[in-house]
Amino acid sequence: MHLIGFREESGWLTSRWELTYPASWENIQKGAAALYVFFDQTEVFVDGEKIEISGSEDISNLEEHGKLVIRGMSSIVKVPVMITFYNQLQAVDVVVAQANEEFENTDYEKFNHSMCQYLDSAEIAMYR
Repeated sequence: MHLIGFREESGWLTSRWELTYPASWENIQKGAAALYVFFDQTEVFVDGEKIEISGSEDISNLEEHGKLVIRGMSSIVKVPVMITFYNQLQAVDVVVAQANEEFENTDYEKFNHSMCQYLDSAEIAMYR
């Protein structure tokens, strides 16, 4: 994924990332399911409605909608993260808490370095 830009907002970093290709619902499900195992206190939303799921396999059973959100405490970057996937778009929105030294005082290059490999892994999972 390519970082388009980010802004600081009340203790959160809100960013927009560009996927290599537009993502289908199936691609989004695969990406979210791959991320699920790296979250604690995970919540999943479909078009703004919270969906109760018990594991990553439940994500593949969700009916197609416009967007899918996965959020919780990331075991990779050690802060709360929310990722919003959009059906048939090349855009992904990522919100990261400025809750540790890595994300408190950051710039474009540092934030990109912190999140790029994490999000690239999710994108690769979308096409498996």
